[in-house]
Amino acid sequence: MAIRQPIISVLGHVDHGKTTLLDFIRGSAIAQKEAGRITQHIGATEVPKQTIDRLCGSIVEKLGFKIDIPGILIIDTPGHEAFTSLRKRGGSISDLAILVVDITQGVQPQTEESIQILKQFRTPFVVALTKIDNIPGWVSRDTLSFAESYEKQPEHTKQAFMDRVYSIIGQLSHFAFDSDLFTNISDYTKKLALIPVSGITGEGVAELLTIVFGLTQKYLKDRLEINPNDKAKGIVLEVKDTRGLGKTVDAIIYDGTLSRGNTIVIASVDKPIVTRVKILLRPKPLSEMREGTSKFVPVDSVSASAGVKIVPADIEGVIAGMPFVSTDDVESTVNEMKADIQDILHTDSTQGVVVKADSLGSIEAIRGLLDNAGINYKKLGVGFVRKQDILEAKLSDKYERVVFAFNVDVPDDVRSLADKEGVMIFKADVVYKIIEDYVEWKRNKQELEKRQELSSLVRPTRIRVLHGHVFRQSKPAIVGVEVLCGRLVPHLRLLNAAGKEIGEIRQIQDQGQNVSEAMSGAQVAVSIDGAVVGRHFSEG
Repeated sequence: MAIRQPIISVLGHVDHGKTTLLDFIRGSAIAQKEAGRITQHIGATEVPKQTIDRLCGSIVEKLGFKIDIPGILIIDTPGHEAFTSLRKRGGSISDLAILVVDITQGVQPQTEESIQILKQFRTPFVVALTKIDNIPGWVSRDTLSFAESYEKQPEHTKQAFMDRVYSIIGQLSHFAFDSDLFTNISDYTKKLALIPVSGITGEGVAELLTIVFGLTQKYLKDRLEINPNDKAKGIVLEVKDTRGLGKTVDAIIYDGTLSRGNTIVIASVDKPIVTRVKILLRPKPLSEMREGTSKFVPVDSVSASAGVKIVPADIEGVIAGMPFVSTDDVESTVNEMKADIQDILHTDSTQGVVVKADSLGSIEAIRGLLDNAGINYKKLGVGFVRKQDILEAKLSDKYERVVFAFNVDVPDDVRSLADKEGVMIFKADVVYKIIEDYVEWKRNKQELEKRQELSSLVRPTRIRVLHGHVFRQSKPAIVGVEVLCGRLVPHLRLLNAAGKEIGEIRQIQDQGQNVSEAMSGAQVAVSIDGAVVGRHFSEG
């Protein structure tokens, strides 16, 4: 057995510093060439153990960790959209996640969505409290250690920092997490670690990397054990055109070994795709890349965990986020993959919204979020929105004639059909935004219908004929009245105290001007067809 590198994902709200933090980690590792050169994988960055030894030094010992895993593999694309595409049966290929929270803003909507998705995929995580350099009065120090920098801050800055930390601890408690600063934690299985960092200055990066390394090694080591002789399992990250190679697949191998010439089965929307690995490519080290030369080198095999570029014999129908395996038993593998996809896309409901998303992992994540929000769904699918989706949505209840399009295209002709058939399309690359927009649309639609229903109701109206305000006795009778309750409108039929119909309001005037209605308390003149003053009603 061998120990593979743990796969790390970075999630969090927009503009909370995910990319900045990743860039700093990559830059620090690249700068430490003498301590172990960083390796650029396809779609991921490897931070080797030697880099941790060099960057973190005594912090590893202070925190009580001993590092003997070969390194960590950080997925280059941050965000929960990328995370959900890393789905495998029963969870995620991501071993640990870093949830990024801007310390000056706290938990935001996408943070909440990230937490729900991490819980759904049962992925352990730590919280990186970013942008500590934006704390009022914070003076950045030339160190990658948060603890060293914090000790040198002014007292008022320390207080401002702790106020924000306590606020975030309170916010996380709403999700049933007992969290605390890593400096106060002795058992990481009982508390969620908060690690303050700056992606600009690097303060805190040493502790963050140490804890990520330490936790994966201490608590997830069994998960990291692989047999290099096993068949490869992987996830498609991207399908792209590569100069000189044509269509290629960027992928992450998370188990086993993939070799040139292997037969692989890739999940697909319609049916699994069976193809052969013609070429396997790894990137050249950054220091060897030159303009005008290839950035890749061919290899015979790649073992987990690794990012790799695959040139397959057949690529038609392959999309990002789909799992694949190498196999010698194609028929059995195809059947297993079909069953897995059917499990994800199956729904028992005949009513509800139609959901289209960019990957199986996204569908699985959306399912959980829709269940939490109490939103019914009758169809789940991967790929762009089609006309058939619109026609199926059309058959739902009026509040569910809806298509959710998550990170997928809606062709113009499909949108035109939706407009024609009265189907609403909610499109976004953030699930909470789609749900939020749908809930607001449904509420507004219900309120409008309620107002329309109320306005169409005929409410009882009572009037009293004012003394001295009989202007004409009949044909039509014209009198001054006071509206005692309700709403007086033309064509309203009048009943006397005995319940007998006596006439119909023809016109209403207020100070000589025709009006369309008179509300309770108003005094107006009215003309009444069919009524005779003195016979059918009297003053008062």
